[in-house]
Amino acid sequence: MDVIQLTRKLGAVIQEDDRYLSFSKARKANDEDKQLNELLGKIKLIQLSYQREAAKGDDADEGKMEAYNNEFNEIYNEVMLNPNMVKYEAARTEIDDMMNYIVQLLSLCVNGEDPETCEPEKEHSCGCECNACSSGCGE
Repeated sequence: MDVIQLTRKLGAVIQEDDRYLSFSKARKANDEDKQLNELLGKIKLIQLSYQREAAKGDDADEGKMEAYNNEFNEIYNEVMLNPNMVKYEAARTEIDDMMNYIVQLLSLCVNGEDPETCEPEKEHSCGCECNACSSGCGE
C-alpha cells in the first residue's frame, strides 16, 4: 500500500472519529441557524463599509470608522455568544488540536524519529515561560 492510499484511509478514520462527528454536527447547526447567518451577513457588510471608508485615505471619516468598528464588535460578540457558535468553536478547537498533533507526529517521522515511539511535545497553552510562571498550569 502506498502513502497516498494510507492517507486516504487515515482520512476515512478521521471522519469516523467522535471529534470529527461533533465538528460536522456543529458546522451543520451553524449553517442552519438563520439568526446566526443574518449576524454573519451584517458583519460582512460592516467590514465592507469600513474598508470602503478606510480606502479614502486622508479623506476617511474617523467617526464613521469608529462607529463601524463598534458595531462590528457588538455583533461579533453576539455571534460568539450564540449557542451554536459556542459548540462549533469548541468542536473546531478539538479538530484543530487533533490535526496539529497528527501533523507534528508525521513531521517527527519524516525527520527520522521512530514512528512507534516518537511523541510531539505538548503545546504550551498558557502563553508564558513555565520556569518563570506562577499560574500553576503544570506545563
